[in-house]
Amino acid sequence: MGEKYLIDTDAVIWYLNNSYAQPATSFLDEVLDEESSISFITRIELLVWDFSSQEYAAVFENFVRDSAVLGINEDIIQSAITVRKNAKIKLPDALIAATAIVNNYTLISNNEKDFSKVVSLEIGLKYMNPMKMI
Repeated sequence: MGEKYLIDTDAVIWYLNNSYAQPATSFLDEVLDEESSISFITRIELLVWDFSSQEYAAVFENFVRDSAVLGINEDIIQSAITVRKNAKIKLPDALIAATAIVNNYTLISNNEKDFSKVVSLEIGLKYMNPMKMI
């Protein structure tokens, strides 16, 4: 595949719940066969989710355990400051966008509203929305 992808919280939830259309599910299957990469923010968001059952919680815990979790560093902090100041999005989303930018990953998320603002800043966010795959 060659391209590196950072998977946002909402995309993980939709994927694990089998909520995507077949083209998106197939694409994410390919991405995850290569490497599952998430931000430390996504790790936190997924593991504090209020699960309906222990089996359901285990699915998410296994996903996180099997994923590469990208942490924070000074470059990500500085990029998040730029994103937050200019795109006016919430701090967790700014940190996720900054993580993708700094690591040169394409961000996979359903959050078109916020991440399209970051793309329009032309500061290097590559973004794709699986819900738009037909």
